[in-house]
Amino acid sequence: MTGHRTYIAGHRGMVGSAIQRKLVGAGRSRSEIITRTHSELDLTNPVSVEEFFLAEKPDYVYLAAAKVGGILANDRYPVDFIRENLLIETNVIAAAHRHGVKRLLFLGSSCIYPKNAAQPMPEESLLTGALEPTNRPYALAKIAGIELCWSYNRQFGTRFLAAMPTNLYGIGDNYHPENSHVIPGLIRRFHEARTAGEEVTVWGTGKPRREFMFADDMADACVFLMSLPDAEFELLLHSDRNDGIGPLINIGVGTDVTIAELTRQIAATVGFEGRIRFDTSKPDGTPRKLLDSSRIRALGWRPSVGLADGLRKAYDDFLGRFANQTELAVR
Repeated sequence: MTGHRTYIAGHRGMVGSAIQRKLVGAGRSRSEIITRTHSELDLTNPVSVEEFFLAEKPDYVYLAAAKVGGILANDRYPVDFIRENLLIETNVIAAAHRHGVKRLLFLGSSCIYPKNAAQPMPEESLLTGALEPTNRPYALAKIAGIELCWSYNRQFGTRFLAAMPTNLYGIGDNYHPENSHVIPGLIRRFHEARTAGEEVTVWGTGKPRREFMFADDMADACVFLMSLPDAEFELLLHSDRNDGIGPLINIGVGTDVTIAELTRQIAATVGFEGRIRFDTSKPDGTPRKLLDSSRIRALGWRPSVGLADGLRKAYDDFLGRFANQTELAVR
């Protein structure tokens, strides 16, 4: 993709920033990478998005911008999660079509699959059962994004692909006490509890199984997909089909752990030796979420960061960003 202009929507987020690092590390010049902060470009505003694409004319688009959060935030703010994500993806995907973007990669989430889908979950599981209620608005927005990519491909011959990552964590993660995902939330809680000498309470029974991938591995997979030769990339789109298989591809590590196992690993990483209590009155969410990532593995891609190493990198990043406890308290 050297010589092409690439727009990373959401470059300040965990995945978007990892994609930017990957592109720069692969030799892309800063002038070839287009970014805008939220204050510079509101992706929920169709007029602003249209003006941006008209002025910048990107060739490739990574759509990593999204309203994201953990189980508590999804439960408390369902309108925010469905409305903002629908607006972002509709505006960006439509503008990408109007302005002749060569390839677009839309980043989704494994929560698009049914709550009780067979494990590991292949792409064909989409729309075969009921969703997990706690994050259904977010999941429906992401499913709509896949359908948008698929519809534009079928109607206009675009090359828009949707990538479904497993649960992500890593450098630049969100450590908000209410709106974070499970790994950053536990890192913060264990860090604060170790300092204060308190116990840590974890939602649910600890029995659900989850798959976790370091964000830089996700970025590596995204750049890998967008760099595929045309013939291989076209095979992922299914742009001429209407048989229930959309232009989506799973990205995961292929193994999972229980929340209880994850909790103990994070406690050890942080150095927490106090009491851990599981609050069984709180919801567990989906019993298991393990992606079938055989399609991207068949193309030659593999993750490189194991969970133990990734947790150490994530905690080092946390310490580097939030060493000042006063700053941490207000985040």
